[in-house]
Amino acid sequence: MKKFLLTGIAIGFAAALSAGSALADITVATVGPISGQLAALGEQYSQGAKKAVADINAAGGVNGEKLVLEIGDDACDPKQAVNVANQMASKGVKFVAGHLCSGSSIPSSKVYEEEGILMITPASTNPKLTDEGGWNVARVCGRDDAQGKVAGAYIAKAFAGKKVAIVDDKSAYGKGLADETRKALNAAGLTEALNESINAGEKDYSALVSKLKDAGVDAVYFGGYHPEAGLILKQMGEQGLNAKMFSGDSMNNVELWTIAGPAAQNMFFTFAPEPRNIPEAKAIVDDFKKAGYDPEGYTLYTYAAFQMYKQAAEAVKSNDNQKIAEWLRAGNPTNTVLGTITLDKKGDIMNPVYVWYNFKDGNYAEVPDMK
Repeated sequence: MKKFLLTGIAIGFAAALSAGSALADITVATVGPISGQLAALGEQYSQGAKKAVADINAAGGVNGEKLVLEIGDDACDPKQAVNVANQMASKGVKFVAGHLCSGSSIPSSKVYEEEGILMITPASTNPKLTDEGGWNVARVCGRDDAQGKVAGAYIAKAFAGKKVAIVDDKSAYGKGLADETRKALNAAGLTEALNESINAGEKDYSALVSKLKDAGVDAVYFGGYHPEAGLILKQMGEQGLNAKMFSGDSMNNVELWTIAGPAAQNMFFTFAPEPRNIPEAKAIVDDFKKAGYDPEGYTLYTYAAFQMYKQAAEAVKSNDNQKIAEWLRAGNPTNTVLGTITLDKKGDIMNPVYVWYNFKDGNYAEVPDMK
């Protein structure tokens, strides 16, 4: 009788362990600039991640397991980003939607690779991330070399025979985007009149603006983020320099208007077609707006990264990140709020599309006639 009881206890304990593992949580994360100058973009990440995790859990989780979300703040600082990546690894995170700045994503991806963590960035565009990255890296946005071709070709055509300056903020994202735009500009037959770099985070760029004005530039291409772009635009207006400014996808934030004021009307930037207008996103966008949040910028990109993780994990019927990454890089399509996303063998999206946007009356919108 005693032996029977012990056997029954052992069987019951094993069953409890089995049930516990079947219902185990999967720890996931989003990491971006929750604090600092780019906190408005970090808020987009946070909102997209929270909504995605809530919706996935409401639908049964991933392979029957619920997601638990961690939110990491790297302030877009490479050193802090590596520290946060190590923290995420120590917390047992399996998947990260992040980081935002390429300068943070590139070193962090090495930590995640060593720890077996899958990383899909909603926003980092520097080609080095996937060209030199490990098995674990992917993105739901295009690359600087694709975006730069669009910008450079347009500016060369629209400003043929005129003076164009190229300015960057020395960051992996800003300099990378400026370099790719310069290549395309030069290839289209236009040589820039001026090349300048700034230090991000400063509050006065009047010396740069004076130099641009003295050079008589008609257009400025800026590789960097919206806080600096907004200040430069504002100070251009104050000095009477009415040149157009062109930039990339990091300008997709209404905070730029808050910084620059009406001078923001001279800002034109490239980004994918407005994600809030994609049919597949309508229900999610409506949910966000009912909750009092407008899911601009990278919000839906972050949401899509979690959708990709869920679909890939369920396709391979496993939470093994190697298998998930291989499935994604094999060209299998995933259905997301951004439409169907297919990755190539490096983890880059296939056939990225860019359109132009312009600021007006405190907001930004696509400019359909800019080709």
